[in-house]
Amino acid sequence: MKIKKIVALSTVAGLALAGLAFTPANAEPVANSYVLVGSDTLQDSTNALTNGTNASGSFLRVTSGGATLGNFDAFGGAAIQTKPNGPYFGRPAGSGAGVNALRASITGNPYSAGGTNTTPAKVITGQVDIARSSSGPGANANAAGQLLYVPYARDAVAYAYKGGTAAWATLTPVQLKQVFDGTLTTIDGAAIKPRLPQAGSGTRNFFLPAIGYASGTTVAPGVSDVGNATAENDATVLAEGEIIPFSVASWVAQANGVTGFNSTTATGVQLGSPIAGTTPFTGTAPALVPSATYYANTTFGRDTYLVVEQSRVVSGGAKYDAGLAALVSGTASSLNNFGSAASTPGAVKKKFGFLAPSTTTAQRAYLNL
Repeated sequence: MKIKKIVALSTVAGLALAGLAFTPANAEPVANSYVLVGSDTLQDSTNALTNGTNASGSFLRVTSGGATLGNFDAFGGAAIQTKPNGPYFGRPAGSGAGVNALRASITGNPYSAGGTNTTPAKVITGQVDIARSSSGPGANANAAGQLLYVPYARDAVAYAYKGGTAAWATLTPVQLKQVFDGTLTTIDGAAIKPRLPQAGSGTRNFFLPAIGYASGTTVAPGVSDVGNATAENDATVLAEGEIIPFSVASWVAQANGVTGFNSTTATGVQLGSPIAGTTPFTGTAPALVPSATYYANTTFGRDTYLVVEQSRVVSGGAKYDAGLAALVSGTASSLNNFGSAASTPGAVKKKFGFLAPSTTTAQRAYLNL
């Protein structure tokens, strides 16, 4: 379980800026305004932005009209309560579950967390405002869709492994597919076994097509998913000889000590590169720097997103919500900002291993699957 909540010491409208520190805590208080759920890859940086951080050199906290936001981790207790007097419902673990929770919040259809989470399905109308997603809309993209995927930051995907030999650091996509097919079980004389994060993980769903599976593939022949509740971006889950997809931004953030959780120091674990001649990052911890070349790769680099209901962030409609629209507007006080000044959310996201997204153009997608 990864618990990385941060409690801020100040709350004001828009951005709170001061020379203040922050302390870790385990609480997940209900939101005073808007709620974010979903991707593990994005949760640490959004925890920092919504709860308060001085990671960029100045204290910064994103609020909405002076009201605090609620950012809920992908892993933790089975059930969460997101708004005052709201229902407890299954914790959305990952990008897919987060978007599904947003869908249910919009439609009023019962939401079930799925997977190994046995929390009963609940009606959660109005309980989720933003879904964190480490993958785009894919086949659900549609110019008339009711969901809007707003670019948040640029990440990349590599693989973490434990043990092995020097050859494991630079496995090619062809080799990786053979490993996940279950047809390549030994590399350089050492046994290798593939693992995948939990179903619904955006990192999992991105990685498999990147190494050669058909678009939309979410399972691999060499991996047993029975009862799979493996947390993504947690190298401590690896046994000797195991390999798993991993967000580069998450690795960098953990190694640099800004997350409150660091699995990169687990015995024998390393991050490998499937791109010939390019490493995912440079430097040494706690001063790792993401590689712009690696992130720019069109196969293993990826934009990440904040997903909202389109009609709530476009002015002029009956459902328009100015507060929510401001949070994804790209301005210096918005969650998806990627400015360079220390007083902007963009500077915080850089500390968490992200680079600017490849585009600021949002994509619409179908509400219903």
